[in-house]
Amino acid sequence: MKRLSWIPLLLLTLGPVVFAQEAGEKKERGFAEEHELALKWANFALLAGGLGYLIGKNAGPFFAARTRKIREQMILAEEARQSAEKRAGEVDRRLANLEKEIASLRSESQKEAESETQRMKQQTVADIAKVRAHAEQEIAAAGKAARLELKRYSAQLALGLAEQKLRSRVTPPTQESLVRGFVRDLDDPSLKAQAG
Repeated sequence: MKRLSWIPLLLLTLGPVVFAQEAGEKKERGFAEEHELALKWANFALLAGGLGYLIGKNAGPFFAARTRKIREQMILAEEARQSAEKRAGEVDRRLANLEKEIASLRSESQKEAESETQRMKQQTVADIAKVRAHAEQEIAAAGKAARLELKRYSAQLALGLAEQKLRSRVTPPTQESLVRGFVRDLDDPSLKAQAG
């Protein structure tokens, strides 16, 4: 539609030039030159007026739209800048807090390590006490068993020694007299009454 509006303007601009050329050929050279100069100025005025009209009609809205678009982009850029500054401030704040958090975590892990070390020491002391008590019980049991074994051995030695002494003292005539005395005691009625 806009292209069709240029056609009448183009005809108005070029029409006088074409007619001027035809008229110039028919008339004298002097008059034609003056007339030609006047037509050139008229063509120039028409062209300048048409261009001025088109520029005035279309340039204002174009430049207004362009200005509006530039302002919108400037507002968006300002908002983006403010958002970036806000994010940068947030990052700086987080970094500052991060150092505090790292220090807090180090302190907490150090406390946990100390508490774990203390717990392990206590556990070690308790384990040592258990081992010591168990060892003492085993030593006491071993001592008791050794004493019992020693008593049994001593008793066996005492019996063996007593047997040896008896064998060495009891000779066949002594044995015979002991057996006779035992048999006599068995036949004795007073002993039977005491047994009955």
